[in-house]
Amino acid sequence: MYFNKEQMTVSLLESRALTGEQRDVSYLMELETDALLFPFLYESGLRGSVNYKPQELHGGWDSPLSHIRGTFTGHYLSACALLCRDGAYPLLKAKAEYLVEEIARCQAQNGGLWAFPIPEKYVWGVKEGTGFWAPLYVCHKVMMGLLDMGRYLGNQTAYRILEGCARWFEQFLEKVTPQELWKMMDFQESGGIMELWADLYAITGEERHLKLMRGFERKSLFEAMLEKRDVLTNMHANTTIPEIHGAARAYDVTGEERYLEIVKNYWDLAVTRRGMFATGGQTCGEVWTPMMRQSARLGEQNQEHCVVYNMIRLADYLLKFTGEKQYGDYIERNIINGIFSQTFYQSRTLDSYGESLIPDTGVVAYYQPLMAGGQKRWGRKTEDFWCCHCTAVQSNARLWEYIYYIRQDGVLISQYLPSKAHLKTPGGELDITMEREDSGVSCVEVTETAISRGERPMEDVYRIHITAGEAVSVPIFLRIPWWIKGEMKCFLNGVPFTGTMENGYLKLERAWKDETLTVVLPRGLHTWPLADEPDTVAILDGPTVLAGLIDGERILYGDKEKPEEFIKPHNERVWGSWTTTYKTFNQQNGFYLKPLNEVGRERYTVYFPIRPEKGQR
Repeated sequence: MYFNKEQMTVSLLESRALTGEQRDVSYLMELETDALLFPFLYESGLRGSVNYKPQELHGGWDSPLSHIRGTFTGHYLSACALLCRDGAYPLLKAKAEYLVEEIARCQAQNGGLWAFPIPEKYVWGVKEGTGFWAPLYVCHKVMMGLLDMGRYLGNQTAYRILEGCARWFEQFLEKVTPQELWKMMDFQESGGIMELWADLYAITGEERHLKLMRGFERKSLFEAMLEKRDVLTNMHANTTIPEIHGAARAYDVTGEERYLEIVKNYWDLAVTRRGMFATGGQTCGEVWTPMMRQSARLGEQNQEHCVVYNMIRLADYLLKFTGEKQYGDYIERNIINGIFSQTFYQSRTLDSYGESLIPDTGVVAYYQPLMAGGQKRWGRKTEDFWCCHCTAVQSNARLWEYIYYIRQDGVLISQYLPSKAHLKTPGGELDITMEREDSGVSCVEVTETAISRGERPMEDVYRIHITAGEAVSVPIFLRIPWWIKGEMKCFLNGVPFTGTMENGYLKLERAWKDETLTVVLPRGLHTWPLADEPDTVAILDGPTVLAGLIDGERILYGDKEKPEEFIKPHNERVWGSWTTTYKTFNQQNGFYLKPLNEVGRERYTVYFPIRPEKGQR
């Protein structure tokens, strides 16, 4: 399979994904450029003496006293580049371009190479074993933002800054031995700096950038992966995932099978053999859980958002390399129960119910607790700036990347996210518009459809309109979701259309000119057990994890394979829309459930012990 961003333009349409993108843009526009630039200007001496506390300064991990100050600015630039591609959000683009020009000024003041918001001594300090926090990580994030400004928006100033940074690191590698650098990478996070050099090499083709890429391989991790040795259990997850991104991108740009083997073996150790929670996460307290042992790891610090985002990106690499459906399934699960659940929370503002018209908001939930009675803790706009603030602005900026893939043998639609796309396929150019069909129906009009819908529909229906200037004969592959209950149905211009099943995809072949596909995905309730405690389960509606609105553990009685025997729809219709809430029945103490990605500050429980009969232990 091959994939090239230059072969497609994609934009989101009305959906939860677009809502996340729009809230992301609003947040990025709200942040002050002076605060984003302060650590760069101050480090270079351009800000000068400050004998007062500027009100606009950021707090938390981006405060002037933080060792990783300025990291968020790199993520900010990356998010802006992703959002503003293809001419979108021009005001945000102008703001990002101003930041780049100012960072260029700082680099010139520093002598033309160093362009970072921290002192050079931080990097050398890690070499000597002193306690500076993750300077290579900071450098990577800044360079990542600059590179994205170049490749998505064509910003030449960003490329020039990056070239100076690359020369600094070339000199750095001349002054440290490989053994010293490996020790540094084992001592402090280095982020995805290897991936950055691979990206730069892909752009320039220069051997010195390839040398930088190879220089930042983490030997201890890569050797363990080649040996298929589990070194991940109880290891900090998000240290290693970006390093494996480096191997993935290295395979992309060199074709060396060794790198692909590292990536595949990592996935096998981190996901396939380890198992996952119902949400798609695998961590507690930021470390990998033991293989297939999850029951003792349900806590208040499950599922760090950075891990969600970076594992989605790793799955995206593997989907491009292999075409295997499992990676699309994984991405979907983590978008719905991770990104949608942990970023840009906004409370309901229903004035007719007495609710405030000013919503309660939160930027990101660093963790998503899975213990009974857990509660999400939301980061503030300018006072926290955790690492997950950084990935929150990126994760909502690149959802469009996971929808369409151009293969040598056709077009793959992997995610069912409403969107518009222009694709340059091997058979010709196509325009695709995908929308979710509204099953609500007006509550004002007199319609037979409304009258016939006596209960909540248990299916997702998508309308995919495909047009081409000249008829294009190219197969279209639709991912068959893992959670589907029943047969996936497809209609072409209203007439049943039969495709062929191929490795978890529905393959549709014809000459596309002006066609409308209607795709029906039957949905239902099902459970997902803990790997080592199979009678304790989470309940899902299709791919969406449901949360019980209770503050502790609750035993449920019934058949764990048939959750419809103990939960049913609750308050299922409001005006012209169907709701997504449920309630228990035939239980000693009932409670309500709703999608985990709709939970704000309520306490909730995801996993429930199931007993077949009341009183049985």
